[in-house]
Amino acid sequence: MAGPRELDPSSSPRAMLGAELRFRRKQADLTQEELGAPLFVSGSFIGQLEAGTRRMQPDQAREIDRVLRTDGYFERNCAAATKSKYPDHFAEAAEAEARATQIKEYSPQLIPGLLQTERYARAVFWARRPTAEEPLIEELIAARLERARLLDDPTKPMLWVVLDEAAVRREVGGRQVMAEAIHHLIALARRRRVILQMLPFAAGAHMSQGGALKLMAFDDEPRLAYVEGLGTGQLLDDPATVAHYELTYELVVASALSPEASLALISSVAEDYAHDEH
Repeated sequence: MAGPRELDPSSSPRAMLGAELRFRRKQADLTQEELGAPLFVSGSFIGQLEAGTRRMQPDQAREIDRVLRTDGYFERNCAAATKSKYPDHFAEAAEAEARATQIKEYSPQLIPGLLQTERYARAVFWARRPTAEEPLIEELIAARLERARLLDDPTKPMLWVVLDEAAVRREVGGRQVMAEAIHHLIALARRRRVILQMLPFAAGAHMSQGGALKLMAFDDEPRLAYVEGLGTGQLLDDPATVAHYELTYELVVASALSPEASLALISSVAEDYAHDEH
């Protein structure tokens, strides 16, 4: 595994917190594994906290203060270090996504955030937050579109998405919005920016019926899995758990249509929406 990076503590609150954690841990003569044990996390997770690539959660900060006897330092500074423009349950996953060299995703109900158009994203956010004030919705849309700029690079990260047929049949925002959203998917697939596969209704039951799944790989960090539910999400780094979800994704891919057949199906759906527009 790659050694810890040299950080500039002034670069960000999280970098400062990570540098302080490394200093206090070494001062206490503890290894990363020894500090991780009472937190029920791996030594590599502690290394990622110290490197500033993982978010320190409030309960972890309290336990670190207890173990290192730091008089509440980490709990007091945790909030500033974890401030994000994304919802709490997704913030760490969004940050990991930006560092990933490879992203694999299965989406059962909606077009994934990285592939959404502005109008589609707006319809999704209004549906999820029907009583929200408009400035909040616009902030969420802006953050989502900023995430999608990952695709401005022609090759990185490698993005492989399996879409359930429900994700393109469900009319989010109306048929005109759906036609635009699907044509965007087709354009990305045709220019080889995303490997796109469809899981048709005819595939029947499959291993990931429980919900959405995202797998992320990196140059010098452990692989991660992100699973999401209603207003919740978990970013997982336990190797056995990640391996289980990798198998889950592989079995979903095995049940999906080929990229060529998937493009034919999604193009047919786009024609249906466009025909109804006219």
